[in-house]
Formats: sequence, structure tokens, C-alpha cells
Amino acid sequence: MSTISTHVLDTARGCPAEGMPIRLERRNGDGWTLLSEQVTNADGRVGALVPEGRIERGVYRMTFGTEAYHLAREVHGFYPEVSVQFEISATDEHYHVPLLISPFGYSTYRGS
Repeated sequence: MSTISTHVLDTARGCPAEGMPIRLERRNGDGWTLLSEQVTNADGRVGALVPEGRIERGVYRMTFGTEAYHLAREVHGFYPEVSVQFEISATDEHYHVPLLISPFGYSTYRGS
């Protein structure tokens, strides 16, 4: 079953990043089509950014609202948002895109 999910961890605070806005888009020619806008839960997760069966091959962009997240905690960060682009070539796989954040850095990878 093909799904796209994420998990955001705040490495500076040592906890899940609850309440972070996330936008998922798919590249469409020269532009982007919005697929989903959600907010991470108490565990810092969004389990399904796109309804099952709606994922197509192509390039996707997941944008994390790091500025809104940090400001809600009265922290000034360096990156107002983090955009991660990735390519889906197999529509029968699960795609998990985690993000590790701090006010002055971030890291991502393809998870499982």
C-alpha cells in the first residue's frame, strides 16, 4: 500500500515536534499542485499525507513550517521553513520522510 508519512523530532528539546504545519505538493510541469496541508500530532507525526491509492509517480515537495513551530515556543530559528523534494518511482511502496530539527539546523532521510 502506497502512503506518504512523516515524523518530526525537535533535537534541541529532545521531543516530538507537535503542532508543526506541513504542506505536501506534487510537481506539475513548471509548477506545484497542493495535495495536503496538515499539522503534526502530539507524537510529531502525520500518518497519511495523501489518501491511499492517490499517489502517482513523480516529484513531491514536503514543506515544514519550522518558523511557526519555533515561534510558538518563543524560539528564534534560522530556517523559516524546510522544503524536502523527493521522487516517487514505485506507487506500491511506503514513503516516510522524517525531519530532525533544531533552531539552527535540520536533517532528513528516507525512513521506513
